[in-house]
Amino acid sequence: MNLHLKIWRQRCCSEQGEMVDYHLAGISPDMSFLEMLDVLNQQLIKKGEEPVVFDHDCREGICGACSLMINGEAHGPEVLTTTCQLHMRKFSDGDTVVIEPFRAKAFPAIRDLMTDRSALDSVVAAGGYISVNTGAPADANATAVEQQDAELAMDAAACIGCGACVAACNNASGMLFTAAKISHLGLLPQGEPELKERAYNMVKKMDQLGFGNCTNEGECEAACPKGIKLSNIARMNRQFFWSALSSHPKDEGKQDWN
Repeated sequence: MNLHLKIWRQRCCSEQGEMVDYHLAGISPDMSFLEMLDVLNQQLIKKGEEPVVFDHDCREGICGACSLMINGEAHGPEVLTTTCQLHMRKFSDGDTVVIEPFRAKAFPAIRDLMTDRSALDSVVAAGGYISVNTGAPADANATAVEQQDAELAMDAAACIGCGACVAACNNASGMLFTAAKISHLGLLPQGEPELKERAYNMVKKMDQLGFGNCTNEGECEAACPKGIKLSNIARMNRQFFWSALSSHPKDEGKQDWN
């Protein structure tokens, strides 16, 4: 395959970036998208030019590091697929492929295709954990959990924190990510004692970091490589409003917000 690549190059966040054209020949359709970028970088290094900087780690669709906008779509044209799992057979010989970083106020540029997505970690640090003392570990089947709740919690826990939902959203909203982290803990008995504080603190931190608001367009769900559902946002909103309306979030009794 012969490809025409248009790649965003930017030395740092304080300098202006630009799209740069590259031509690649002999690309195998069985290569992954990142392997194709590896080939490009090898050629650039041989020419004495700076390689293209991009994030990657596991290359197995697990870590979420390989976050790229490909032809205007987060992670590219394949649904439920991360960039590292995208193969070049999704493209045709002679195609022009536009590659950009995830763009959002909360994701400042580092270099080329790499952005700083530590804002997602800051949202988790604001409450995406269980800190209550639950005592010694219990047997796995000692605490009864409704099957529906367990499945919903597992579905939400599939979020890999890649930021595709933010990049795909017209408002650069982080609500699907935040909602997934709130849901996967709040749906289980261990997470119920801190449910209201968790929702309030994480949403507040999300707003402070510059993420936009949700207008229910659904681009986040469509772009998510793990298929996280919009229903998690509805659940988060119920828990957040409940917390915000309570003067002492810790003191209210348990409610069913699933």
